[in-house]
Parts: sequence; structure tokens; C-alpha cells
Amino acid sequence: MAWIGMTDLRAAENDPHAFPGPILSALQQRGYDALVLLSNFPSTKTDHFVSWIREHSSAEVVAREVSLTSPTNFEQIYRRAVEVIDDLLESGQVDLTFHLSPGTPAMAAVWIILAKTKYPAELIESSVAAGVQTVSIPFQMSAEFLPDAELERFSMGQVPVNSGFEDIVFCSRVMGDLVDLARRVAPRRIPILIEGESGTGKELLARAVHRASPRAKGPFIAVNCGAIPLELVEAELFGHEKGAFTGASQKRDGHFSSANGGTIFLEEVAELPRGIQVKLLRVLQEGEVMPLGSSRPRRVDVRVISATNRPLIEETAQGRFREDLFYRLAVAILQLPALRERGGDVGLLIDHILARLNRESEQLELGRKSLSPGARNLLLGHDWPGNIRELQNTLLRASVLTCGEQIGEKEVREAILRPAGKREDEVLNRGLGNGFNLPEVLGEVARHYLERALTEAAGNRSEAAGLVGLPSYQTLNNWLKRYGVEGDAA
Repeated sequence: MAWIGMTDLRAAENDPHAFPGPILSALQQRGYDALVLLSNFPSTKTDHFVSWIREHSSAEVVAREVSLTSPTNFEQIYRRAVEVIDDLLESGQVDLTFHLSPGTPAMAAVWIILAKTKYPAELIESSVAAGVQTVSIPFQMSAEFLPDAELERFSMGQVPVNSGFEDIVFCSRVMGDLVDLARRVAPRRIPILIEGESGTGKELLARAVHRASPRAKGPFIAVNCGAIPLELVEAELFGHEKGAFTGASQKRDGHFSSANGGTIFLEEVAELPRGIQVKLLRVLQEGEVMPLGSSRPRRVDVRVISATNRPLIEETAQGRFREDLFYRLAVAILQLPALRERGGDVGLLIDHILARLNRESEQLELGRKSLSPGARNLLLGHDWPGNIRELQNTLLRASVLTCGEQIGEKEVREAILRPAGKREDEVLNRGLGNGFNLPEVLGEVARHYLERALTEAAGNRSEAAGLVGLPSYQTLNNWLKRYGVEGDAA
């Protein structure tokens, strides 16, 4: 297995100054049965190289084109290599060899990590002077002490996390600090308040805390407090006796009783009516619920995790939420950052979500989808006001809109929902990093207003210059030339 490198491409172009290239040298000197190539080059170059290799070797050649935003992105290189190896191993047991010479140093480093942990393999390198040699790496990372999930995080620069938090995908420091705090409070019984914008993954974090707690084998009951009709809130949460109200034809346990021995997650807890807040306070203080229509309380052993998409302390200050209940719920507070604040995480989440969509597509016997570099850059540059939920829905829409195997820029642009009147917000509040390019943004703004000015001035450049605050039509001409805007002189 090898990444295609520039030296190999030059050899395929019959460059008289290039030796046969690391890949062909290995095939000729070692006589392998099959060659699996990974390529992040354009299809034309990959196809030409594959044809050239087949002319010079009898080995079976398989090429896998993969998308990388950068040939030094460890996270993407690791994920692509694992995908290709796993596909290969589905056909049966094989003896693997990873070629370190072709490609970038990051690609070689990932081969070493994989060979020393998940996939025992021989490591080789090629050079003009020494030919093809087996590489001896003077260290051993034992898979016994570095499980798959930890290995993946290690290779992508992520902090290690305890069991229960595997589904939370991140590499940013802000998320690392949050998960570390959640990990420390998980074993305790104390109530937790999770705050964050809609779509940031509050329930996912609550479930992770539950799985990492001593209550992991108990039930996890999620309740959307804002979705329960006001007249049914008390009965839904605390249960009711038969005949307690019209329609109560039989006794029913409430959500707190159902969560006994486990965790109850109260989403949008700020939506609870004031009267119910008093009853919830009693549950937290006394550890018992009073079913509607009953005169006898019922003991419950429940850990409460609540969540809200607006600061609960501000709701308390405005008198919309009981202060005593706030301090009972907020013993530990976990602040989930918005996706735009999680530098470096968007790319990880894109790969994670797309992989899940592809698994679902395979179950439906639909084709797998990949992202073109341009489409990926569009996703990385968006500020995601709807956070992870918006990212998930956008990728799903783009996947459905795409007829072929690769999701392009066109499909992504159509999939990203842009509400009317949000132009200013899109320009001023875009997320930094992840492909953000200030000159491109400034150029986009300049072209927008230059084209509008020319249109409104009916092509009169002196008038158009005045509309955009430029001193003369000569200055306007310079701007038009700089940003590639065409217009008819008047």
C-alpha cells in the first residue's frame, strides 16, 4: 500500500532525470502480488500513473482516489488510510506492506502509527542509493494499551477521554476542556445544567455523562419540556392516578418514575411553568414525587441533567425562572460552545457525519458519496448558525441532491439554507479558520457592490464611482480591473 508521490508521477512521465520511482522500484525488487494506491491527485494523473504501472509490472493494481484539503492533514490522512485498509481486509486475511517513501512526511507518519497498532504490517522505503529496504522503527506502541478509539484521537491530536464520551467528535481545545469537566462530574450524583445554542448537541453530551456514570446500566429518559402541553406537564413528569382528571382511565407512571435508578434529561427546562418548578424543586430536595391525584409521595432515585438554549441565570434575573430551583439545577454547569467557536472541529464532524450517511446509504443499497475539495471548502467556510444540527441536515440534503458519487460545490450551495436578510450576518460573522480567506471575502463584497453600482448607473462609470464612494471613474476602473468585474462604458 502506498500514497502516490510526485517522484512516482515524474517517473510515469518518462522524466529522464527520475529513477523508476519508489513504487515501481518496490514492485520490481520485491515482487508483490497486489498494489493498493491512495491518491489525492486529479483523476487524469492517477489514471495515467496506474496505466504506466500496469505496463511495467504484473501485480494487480487498485487505485483509490481520496479527498484531502491538505496533504499534511494528519486527521484526514489517517481516516482515508483506515477506510481503504478496512475495505481491503473485508476480502480476507492479507499480508500488508506500507511504503513510507512516496507522499508527504505526514502520510509516512500515519503508516508508521497504523503498522505499530491497528494493522501489523511491514514498513519499507525506497531510494536510488540503497534500493528497497525494510524499515526498523525503534519503538512499539502496544494496541493493548492504546485502544482503537484512543489511537484515532491520538493520531488526530485529540485529548483522550473516558468511556462514554466516544461519540463526541472533537479536536479543539474548547471542547477538550468541556469534555474533561464533564468527565470529572459524571461519576457524581450532582445535578448538571447544560447551556448552549440550539443544535450544539446538548442531549448527546447528557447521554455521554450518563454512560460515564455509575448509573450507566439504568434508564436514560429524555424529556422536551417545551413540547408538553401545559395542562399535561405535571402528569407527564410525575405521573397520575386513575381518575385524576378527565381521560385518566388508568394509573400511569411519570417520567421521573421511569428514570428511577438512572438519569432524566430535561431539555428546555426554562419552558417549565412556575407551578411545576415548585414541584421539581421538591423532587430535588426530597427525592420523591407526588403523582397527580395521589396523597402519598413516591420515592425516586434520579440524577437530573437539564438543558437550555438561553442563559438560565438571565431568566432567573428577569423573574421567569425560580432562583432557588436554578441553584439546585446548576450545581455543575457545562457550557457547550457554538460550532463556529470550535476551531478545527468542523472538518472532523463533516467526515464523521458523511461516514454515517454512507453507512445508512449502503444499508439501502445506495451509493457512497464523497466531497469534492471545493464542496468541502464551502462547508468549512460556513459559520453554521444552526450548529451541528444544521451541518447534519446540510450534508444530508447535499447527498440527496447529488446523482453521482461526488458531492460538488453546486450541491452544497443549494443545500445550505440562507434566510433572506442575512447577507450582512454572513459577511461579518463567518467562522475563522477552517478555510476562511479574508481576501476572498473582501473580493466577494467588492464585486457585489461594484456590479450593483454599474447596474444602477446604467453603465455610467462616473456615476457608479459616486454611488460607491470612489473619487473618480479612473479609480472605479482600477477597482473593476482588480476584482474582475466587467461593465460597458457609458
